[in-house]
Amino acid sequence: MNIYHIWCDLKPGVGDLDFQQKVAAYLGHLKDHSLIENWRLTRRKLGLGPPTHGEFHVMIEVRDLAQLDAAFNRVAGRSEPVEGHHFGANSLVHNAVFALYRDFPDPVRHHGEELF
Repeated sequence: MNIYHIWCDLKPGVGDLDFQQKVAAYLGHLKDHSLIENWRLTRRKLGLGPPTHGEFHVMIEVRDLAQLDAAFNRVAGRSEPVEGHHFGANSLVHNAVFALYRDFPDPVRHHGEELF
């Protein structure tokens, strides 16, 4: 599984539950169309976390990079209904930081044949 991470803060005046609803609509739409496997929204607790990362953390799970590319292509098309969902969530945040991680070891990893 590959996990696309997004850390962000909310723009001033944006309600936390409004943000949660917009993220749920957007990522729920992608999941309903099999463009992602799952997603999760978390919020920093007790102020614990690196200062370079936002208060909110979105994790989007995809099977592989082909599925992630398909999701990016759908969103990049800028057509409805995904455009409205994307704008609804994206317009509420600032200071976004992105990362892509994978489960380790990869399911295709062979052990014992490495040359380094």
